[in-house]
Amino acid sequence: MIKLALFTIFVAFGVLGAVVVVNTQQAPQKAVSPTPAVIITPVVTPQLSPDEELVMKETIATQEATIKTSKGDITLTLYPDVAPKTVANFIKKAESGFYDDLTFHRVEDWVVQGGDPKGNGTGGGDMATELNNKPFIVGSLGVARGQDIKISNDAQFFITKKEASWLNGQYTNFGIVKKGIDVVDTIEISDKILGITVK
Repeated sequence: MIKLALFTIFVAFGVLGAVVVVNTQQAPQKAVSPTPAVIITPVVTPQLSPDEELVMKETIATQEATIKTSKGDITLTLYPDVAPKTVANFIKKAESGFYDDLTFHRVEDWVVQGGDPKGNGTGGGDMATELNNKPFIVGSLGVARGQDIKISNDAQFFITKKEASWLNGQYTNFGIVKKGIDVVDTIEISDKILGITVK
């Protein structure tokens, strides 16, 4: 009788142990959310040369220029956002007095062009063309260039008297006449640029 009781107890503990083991193995695992990875992106500050830093400062600060001519003043709104180097070059030359007493050497029914140090359309240096999406409309300010679309003249500029869509995407457009389009219409060959002021 005692043996039977012990056997029963032993069997009971064995079954209980088996149930505990089975339940432990089947117990669902608690989901553990992974700790979000922290991604550190290094901040890279572009290294600019002193000249490039000056360009950036000038183009941000200056958006208006006035061409004083022998026929009156032409006020321009410049586009440093789409042609920063062209605008900076124009400002640098204007402030240095480069354009003082130069002439408009080309005048046609749709355009006036000036700023050539030689006065005949052959002067000036080279600079990179800055093409953009600004359309050439009445009063647009552009840069002269030769056959190579990538290279523009660093001195000669033109102002359109009429819409000139054939220039779109072909020449640097870096400003527009804000006031004085009537003066542009009166310009004749050899009329003088008395000076250009910027602000």
